[in-house]
Amino acid sequence: MADKPYLKRLPDPKGYYGEYGGAALPPDLAAEMEKIDHAYRTIGNSHDFILRLRDIRKHFQGRPTPVYYAKRLTDSVGGARIYLKREDLNHTGAHKLNHCMGEALLASYLGKRKLIAETGAGQHGVALATAAAYFGLECEIYMGEVDIAKEHPNVIRMKMLGAKVVPVGFGQRTLKEAVDAAFEAYMQDPVTSMYAIGSVVGPHPFPMMVRDFQAVVGIEAREQFHSMTGHLPDHVMACVGGGSNAMGMFAGFIDDPVDLWGVEPLGRGTGKLGDHAASLRYGRPGLIHGFTTMTLADDDGTPAAVHSVASGLDYPGVGPEHAYLFAQGRTRLAGATDEDAIRAFYRLSRLEGIIPALESAHALAFASQLAVEHPNDSILVNLSGRGDKDMDYVYENYPPETWA
Repeated sequence: MADKPYLKRLPDPKGYYGEYGGAALPPDLAAEMEKIDHAYRTIGNSHDFILRLRDIRKHFQGRPTPVYYAKRLTDSVGGARIYLKREDLNHTGAHKLNHCMGEALLASYLGKRKLIAETGAGQHGVALATAAAYFGLECEIYMGEVDIAKEHPNVIRMKMLGAKVVPVGFGQRTLKEAVDAAFEAYMQDPVTSMYAIGSVVGPHPFPMMVRDFQAVVGIEAREQFHSMTGHLPDHVMACVGGGSNAMGMFAGFIDDPVDLWGVEPLGRGTGKLGDHAASLRYGRPGLIHGFTTMTLADDDGTPAAVHSVASGLDYPGVGPEHAYLFAQGRTRLAGATDEDAIRAFYRLSRLEGIIPALESAHALAFASQLAVEHPNDSILVNLSGRGDKDMDYVYENYPPETWA
């Protein structure tokens, strides 16, 4: 019905957001996805499941995370008021645990014994390893060799939590290949294991499930911001790779007269294929990992090489709901280069004492730009994670003395 709230209208029963989404899978795997979909719509909406998840969020994750007015950052920029939704204070240091605890709880209800996943920056891997330890499940994380070297602190955390970290050494050895390898492993045993995907991507029902579990971010932020200021923000923004943190944030404001900004990684800033990971800006409709969305692809349709300083954003596609919302004009598109993100990383660290994840730094970079253009407005940024995982990499490649 047209009068239903947005989150109740989409996706349709087959998992589509307009022309994007769905589940293009082999018959055996399609049958497993249907079981997960049915379980989510029944068990996931049961009174007991909801109460258990709320208890976990409050007593284990430490939710709600606060909304914070970044006064020194605001004063430095000299424009709009900038507020941060502090997902870096969520247990494990990022928003990822919001859906990992939900997926693991569902897996435990289904009697699964193992969780399988991919990770790029390692935050999803850490979060899933944490969830697996909490519920007493086995955990297997696939991670590209490039990202293993780049995000070494998170690799150690996953292993300490009891997860098996499987290096992926083919192709670009980054996030896309990690997804390929994780899917292949899951297809070997979909009965006793569950693929706990790390973003609002993949075949239905994963984009819907992850969005719904992440919606707690936007729901909290809307209530907190209104309580602090008496009104809603003019602009709400988040970085977009696959797009889980952005969909979680947008979910709280989707029916409000608020500008929603998705900030994509422009990488080296050339616009050339292989120099960025901006699927909405430069992509075209295509099929990847069992769903239809905007993809970055070569002329023959093969997923293209991508690049971003942030490992969690270097994926040659985007969540199907993001593709739909942008096509409908509901969300607005922005971007930040590697250098923009590094500059924002240092700016927030030095002005506010908050070291952000490189992924989140993309949204911070655009927030500072937009603030100058709209000096009387308010901007709410999803600070989706903290930068502990990135410090060694940034220090070695972008030393602080050169970014004063």
